[in-house]
Amino acid sequence: MQALSQEIKFTVLGEPASKANSRKMVYVRGKPMFIKSSKALAYASAFKQQVPRCELLGGDVIVELTIYYASRRPDLDESLILDLLQGVTYENARQVKEKHIYWGLDKENPRCEIVVRKK
Repeated sequence: MQALSQEIKFTVLGEPASKANSRKMVYVRGKPMFIKSSKALAYASAFKQQVPRCELLGGDVIVELTIYYASRRPDLDESLILDLLQGVTYENARQVKEKHIYWGLDKENPRCEIVVRKK
């Protein structure tokens, strides 16, 4: 991790779940509810263990993500990662005013390279 006063930069190992596919329907007391899938829960747990402790950036921010997948199959989907960055690099997702999202392929080392900086 590299943390400057205006930039936070780190890498999280593992392949993120697509937020669109990260929820599953279950029944609780006969009523349908949507909960995070096991893949999304596992990624969120791994993310929290790997993320550096740093001071939250205030004001508007720019987020740059390069997501390396293990295969060509997944769609580029940054939404789960953006949710997980909330409270870690910035207070609220409303601070994100610019995003640069890139798709990469690395069968041996799926990961997400993250840079968050003040706008």
